[in-house]
Amino acid sequence: MRLLPAVLALSLSLVSVTAFAQNLAITGSPLPDQPYTFIYPDVMVTSGELGGPQTINHPGLPLQCVLTVVPVEDTTWTAEGALADLDPNTVAAGWSESFPGFTLGTSLVTRYQSSPALQYEGTSTGGDQGPITLVHTETVEAGNGYTLDCFYATEMAAEARPVVDAIIANFSTKLDAQPVVTP
Repeated sequence: MRLLPAVLALSLSLVSVTAFAQNLAITGSPLPDQPYTFIYPDVMVTSGELGGPQTINHPGLPLQCVLTVVPVEDTTWTAEGALADLDPNTVAAGWSESFPGFTLGTSLVTRYQSSPALQYEGTSTGGDQGPITLVHTETVEAGNGYTLDCFYATEMAAEARPVVDAIIANFSTKLDAQPVVTP
């Protein structure tokens, strides 16, 4: 009989994951010199300051994404060049400060809706929060550097990763983009 509440709770959590995937929120940059369109499941809670990072948190999954836009001087940057120059040891050391035991995994060039982006992912061995998976993407366009970092509990990868992939595929460095992928 104790198994029934656990199965019921698991079933309800999966239903809510399926239900949120049907509705999307679309927000755009409030600053004309830092254009973007951020598309994500509408159940996610947003926070951030004008001109600062935009954070979205999922209330039913251990999932958070942070979008940062900053002016850059190197407008010759390319995702392909960044992938070729990526130093796995430096990346792992940088993230290990926040995520103990961080190990870099797959690195590739992916696509935002508007442009190519460098993507890499990695996992931590744990810490107080347990094992965490990071999916980092970045691009440069029109004098701005865009980074989109999504973090989720590694044990929730089956539920969280499709959401992360859809957020990345829908992100645009242009205003007024429309969804191209649903989670």
